[in-house]
Amino acid sequence: MNLLTSIFTVVHLVAAIAIVVLVLLQQGKGADMGAAFGGGGGGSSSSVFGSRGSATFLSRVTAGLAAVFFVTGLSLAYIYTQQSATPRSVMATENASESSDVPSVDAANENDGTQSDIPSAPSTN
Repeated sequence: MNLLTSIFTVVHLVAAIAIVVLVLLQQGKGADMGAAFGGGGGGSSSSVFGSRGSATFLSRVTAGLAAVFFVTGLSLAYIYTQQSATPRSVMATENASESSDVPSVDAANENDGTQSDIPSAPSTN
């Protein structure tokens, strides 16, 4: 599942960067009013996309990338939620430390007869 997570992460980042670039390339709605009153050189109608074709094309590409961004974001959230839902027992690490050769705090207190200020963990028995 690690490969799938990596692929979704790369697609997510590329979509995010492309959305930012496409939004910056688009003209605002106020720029159309200036072109209507003679500003902008008047040559925009002879462009490759037509007078309104580029704005529509960029808007559709941006909307498609936004959909890809949301789908990959939700997919990554689901994948990471499923990975973190795997049961991890705290008791497994506690049992491993009990079986080691390191003496416990209680054993150290019994040897020298003094009491420690460190509270001991309650016994599991």
